[in-house]
Amino acid sequence: MAKIKFTKGELKRQRDSLKQFRRYLPTLQLKKQQLQLEILQQNLVLESKKQSFSKKKQEILQWAGLLNQPVIDLKPFLSPLTLKTRFKNIAGVDIPVFDPLEFKSGEYDLFYTPLWLDQGIGEIREAVNLKEEIRVLEQGISVLKQELRTTTQRVNLFEKVKIPQAEENIRLIKIYIGDQMANAVGRCKIAKRKIEEAVLEGAAA
Repeated sequence: MAKIKFTKGELKRQRDSLKQFRRYLPTLQLKKQQLQLEILQQNLVLESKKQSFSKKKQEILQWAGLLNQPVIDLKPFLSPLTLKTRFKNIAGVDIPVFDPLEFKSGEYDLFYTPLWLDQGIGEIREAVNLKEEIRVLEQGISVLKQELRTTTQRVNLFEKVKIPQAEENIRLIKIYIGDQMANAVGRCKIAKRKIEEAVLEGAAA
């Protein structure tokens, strides 16, 4: 604990600091609550997307064997054209937001390709979208959790260190100044009594 000066100037500084800490703490507490709520909501969405992805994979596996037929190379139709990145602000933190992927349009001879190809490409694209969305959600949750840790540390710092420390400093300074004032009053009384005694002795002489 840093040494403090037992002066009226230091008392004012400590009071100003305490006032500032108490004003800032509710903002931090609110941010902490917002982050906790957002993490909870994001985790629910993530779990839902993971279930959808698992279900989609099972659906694809039912006819995945058809993809082994040397009909057409599917890779050009499953590679996203663009990977957009945008962000939204949550409690002062920017987290990534998923935008659906855009794919190359299917250009192939409908007469020489099986009927299931369009559906197959569509199903796999949905799976790719879900996988990318899960990745973005996990990234966003990671950012939110890191910010929550930092905010929680700050809340604890204010609640358990800064505010109690300022309150104790104010208490000690007030006691010291009170003692000094009491001593000064006592010295004044003694001095006044001595003056009065000296006056009386002079008058008697």
